[in-house]
Amino acid sequence: MDLLHQYADDQNDDEPDSPSQNPSSPPRLLTGRSAAPKVDDTMLALTVASSSSSALSKPIDPTQHIVGFNPSYDQLWAPIQGPAHPYAKDGIAQGMRNHKLGFVEDAAIEPFLFDEQYNTFHKFGYAADPSANDYVGDLDALRHNNAVSVYNIPRHQQKKRRVEAKANKTSSDDGGDDDDADADAGEIENPASETWLLKNKKSPWAGKKEGLQGELTEEQKKYAEEYAKKKGEEKSGFGGEKVEVVKDKSTFHGKEERDYQGRSWIAPPKDAKASNDHCYIPKRLVHTWSGHTKGVSAIRFFPRYGHLILSASMDTKVKIWDVFNSGKCMRTYMGHSKAVRDICFSNDGSKFLSAGYDKNIKYWDTETGQVISTFATGKIPYVVKLNPDEDKQNVLLAGMSDKKIVQWDMNTGQITQEYDQHLGAVNTITFVDNNRRFVTSSDDKSLRVWEFGIPVVIKYISEPHMHSMPSISLHPNANWLAAQSLDNQILIYSTREKFQLNKKKRFAGHIVAGYACQVNFSPDGRFVMSGDGEGKCWFWDWKSCKVFRTLKCHEGVCIGCEWHPLEQSKVATCGWDGMIKYW
Repeated sequence: MDLLHQYADDQNDDEPDSPSQNPSSPPRLLTGRSAAPKVDDTMLALTVASSSSSALSKPIDPTQHIVGFNPSYDQLWAPIQGPAHPYAKDGIAQGMRNHKLGFVEDAAIEPFLFDEQYNTFHKFGYAADPSANDYVGDLDALRHNNAVSVYNIPRHQQKKRRVEAKANKTSSDDGGDDDDADADAGEIENPASETWLLKNKKSPWAGKKEGLQGELTEEQKKYAEEYAKKKGEEKSGFGGEKVEVVKDKSTFHGKEERDYQGRSWIAPPKDAKASNDHCYIPKRLVHTWSGHTKGVSAIRFFPRYGHLILSASMDTKVKIWDVFNSGKCMRTYMGHSKAVRDICFSNDGSKFLSAGYDKNIKYWDTETGQVISTFATGKIPYVVKLNPDEDKQNVLLAGMSDKKIVQWDMNTGQITQEYDQHLGAVNTITFVDNNRRFVTSSDDKSLRVWEFGIPVVIKYISEPHMHSMPSISLHPNANWLAAQSLDNQILIYSTREKFQLNKKKRFAGHIVAGYACQVNFSPDGRFVMSGDGEGKCWFWDWKSCKVFRTLKCHEGVCIGCEWHPLEQSKVATCGWDGMIKYW
């Protein structure tokens, strides 16, 4: 107001301002003037006042953990001040969210109380409001029922209901009056009517037979046994996927299963021993076994002696042939419904494993042809291996089409371990380092090294230029692995700690792209050999890596080759022409 008066005094021209204008007015002393510019201090006063009030209502920083004064409710719940950071998340964005629209706090109401009010509302049309001492819904029904809930119906009401239900039941059993029967004949027949519903309503336990089930008839027993057997075969193993089942049988083709001394036909000859230490490359064909009707996928010599050779074929059969004497087929094992992919002898040769495309792994007795046990996970096994340790001959490892290596204990039939790190179907399993570790290769173009029994990869080998390696063989001195790579070469890896690629040793010349041709060593380690896609068998010198010899063995693919364990200059090959040849 002072300023206004001042303003008015300055601008008022009507009033005389000096003695010269109004001589009758007494003379007035002039006030002191300041040269400083005039400052408007009203805004300053307002700012001071607002700053003092903001100190009182200062917003609380949500990130701080200790508040040094007693904040009011408004301060605690004030919105966060200041500009929002474009990338910093806070509140709901930060994760304070348990509902798609934000954060929902649990209401402090017991589940029983909630169910009681929920069911009361659905039955009577009213319910207690938990937020206030009031009721919601149909207030007329509330007054009529004296605010009773479904869980606290009075005793006399319950008794009345039981009596009414009993009366209804007896009247329905009696059939009612004749007049009613005539009147309701149409309604009783009509399933949409209340009468039909009342007459035909059943309790949830209706139809359950009281008392114990009597003895099954012979026909029922027979059906139950067949059904249980069928279900067991479908779910044999693990995973519950359907597995094809074929009746296991075996046929012996020899003259007699035991000779005049009582020895079994699989017993090795007494005089079988290595004639010398050096191995030589074979030059000519000695014998051909031709009993399979389709391609032969794998061959294995009898361990240590090699007097028998086992073959797995795409005609679903596994056959074992005599090598030393007659050269005839000794026994045929029929248990798979599809092509047999891989076979593996136990250490003493008395048993062997076979893996087929029918998703079954079968454990056979070599001598009798009996199936000891069958294992399946519902996936195709591509490779089967027994642990080579004498005390672990009951441990079976199988590389499956679902990228896993599954380990079974054959005594219990249980899966004891799964090695699950590969990104493609597992093709090979090779034990190294005194059987403490094993190397696996897969369609994911990598090699992985595992500690036996521990499903953690201890070494992972994968390079951009690597190809898939469908066959791996261990050198007789156990220091090197030969891996058949699908870029038409054989790569050599060390089995020492680092599992490094030996860049100096590389065997090439054959064509295996697209075929899982098996690679192998001679027993003295001097030669590397492999089949190829054109039916040839290639021999390389281990030291110089030069091609030593090639033999044209088969029409079509020569898929497998094995060096005889005792006869140093003899080699068996198998191909997709169904032949097994002995060189």
